[in-house]
Amino acid sequence: MLKLEQINKIFNEATPDEKIALDQINLKLNPGDFVTVIGSNGAGKSTMLNMISGALSPDFGDIRIDGKNVTKLPEFKRSQKIGRVFQDPMAGTAPLMTIEENLAMAYSRNKTRGLKKGVDKKRRVFFRESLETLHLNLENRLNAKVGTLSGGERQALSLLMATFTQPSILLLDEHTAALDPARAALITDLTKLLVEKDQLTTLMVTHNMQQALDLGNRLIMMDKGQIIFEVEAEEKQDLTIAKLMDEFQRIRGEKLTSDKALLG
Repeated sequence: MLKLEQINKIFNEATPDEKIALDQINLKLNPGDFVTVIGSNGAGKSTMLNMISGALSPDFGDIRIDGKNVTKLPEFKRSQKIGRVFQDPMAGTAPLMTIEENLAMAYSRNKTRGLKKGVDKKRRVFFRESLETLHLNLENRLNAKVGTLSGGERQALSLLMATFTQPSILLLDEHTAALDPARAALITDLTKLLVEKDQLTTLMVTHNMQQALDLGNRLIMMDKGQIIFEVEAEEKQDLTIAKLMDEFQRIRGEKLTSDKALLG
């Protein structure tokens, strides 16, 4: 469903500020895979997601989604196959539009658009039923401006919108990092529910090691633009935070930064 081949990206090349953001990245996700990605700041995690979404272009290498080479496809065209939730709850929704209007836009993401109503009776019923799964009472606030919602409510709405059309790839970029613990736990539970319901192929970046261990069937660790460690389903079940940090030290010969965000 997703294949990255020899992806390389250098920022500020041939200057004193040169930084190798991605270094020969190879990654393959089969349909239904849920891969969590961990690594310290600057490891290249978000850059990899930006490369997949089309927000950035690789210096060389190929990106394939659902068997199609999309390396040169612009971001707006890739969005028909990609759902994405950002770290910032303010991103991913239109604050001056209503919940219903935001849902209508998301619903039409991979459909042919024309001059017709974005919401009809049938769609409104579907929107209500979809919102009910969030258990946030948003189904009774369809005409509320999204800008009036709390951060957790907006992130829940963003997650629902990103999965509405059952995208080929779901990208989650530290989508719980900006929330308080209670809201982060809510969004984590919703993520598991929505991904499992539709068996969505998912790539989730997180600083929270425990979250990376609890979710998904595979895990990869990145450092300095490289994938340095990868774990499949059976082995992942026995992993702990301590084992992950020991593995990093074994590979890199130094301890992994143990800040609170990384440890979760």
